[in-house]
Amino acid sequence: MSQGSPWISAVCLSAVLGAGVPWASAGELDQARKLYNSTDFERSLKVLHAIPDKDGAVLELIGRNYYMQGEYRKATEALEAALKTDPRNSVAALWLGRAYGRRAETSSPFTAPGQASKARQYFEKAVQLDPGNVEAHSDLFEYYLEAPGFLGGGMDKAEALVSRIAALDASEGHWAQAKLAEKRKQYAKAEEHLRQAIQISPRRVGLCIELARFLSRQGRYPETEQTFARAEQIAPGSPRVIFARADVYIKQGRNLETARQLLDRYLSLALTPDDPPRAEATKLLRRVQGS
Repeated sequence: MSQGSPWISAVCLSAVLGAGVPWASAGELDQARKLYNSTDFERSLKVLHAIPDKDGAVLELIGRNYYMQGEYRKATEALEAALKTDPRNSVAALWLGRAYGRRAETSSPFTAPGQASKARQYFEKAVQLDPGNVEAHSDLFEYYLEAPGFLGGGMDKAEALVSRIAALDASEGHWAQAKLAEKRKQYAKAEEHLRQAIQISPRRVGLCIELARFLSRQGRYPETEQTFARAEQIAPGSPRVIFARADVYIKQGRNLETARQLLDRYLSLALTPDDPPRAEATKLLRRVQGS
């Protein structure tokens, strides 16, 4: 067979180009994820929108980008498309619940109940699709804990989830027990569970933040400062700790100049999607500047 056969060349070229399409898409998706992780949501969206054949992973990341930008309607549209494309995607269902929850918070009293109900339904779906999804269990727990009965919430439903959360993550189980106890005004029990959670996962900075916030709500300010200091030792320069400290000071109406400095520092940092959005920090900064 001749090496110069035009038929063979055409077939090989077609195979190479065909094989290159998913590789190119995968490379573009990786690039978009990196931009998302560096909170460059606008550029991430540009990369994602340029991908011609959008699968569930692409649509999910589009929805998460819109969520991070506060475009909650666009987020729900993209995430619903992602879930339609990949009906087993627990992560897409979880983010749909979060997006509908935000829409409920920001919509009119007439439409908010419907949005809240959809949030619950998608949290429940996320748990159903992946019983090992700890974040989905925790978000559903918080919904049950805070939402009124006519929207599908309830203390009994929240309590029923605690053992399931604890089976997946022991420290997260104690966190849920603490939230439940505080809701029932069993403050000593709530503190005990938070401290047990920290004992199990001493390097989890979020638990220290939870304890600091709890102590501040109890008016125990020196202990609040000690707990924030411990969080800072665990994760020096952590944006989450900086933001939480400023937020607590503003809610307490004290150390407002320190809060302003902390927020200025926060806004100068390189953030991740796990950190509070810059928009929230900016809103707090305007609040403290106007006080």
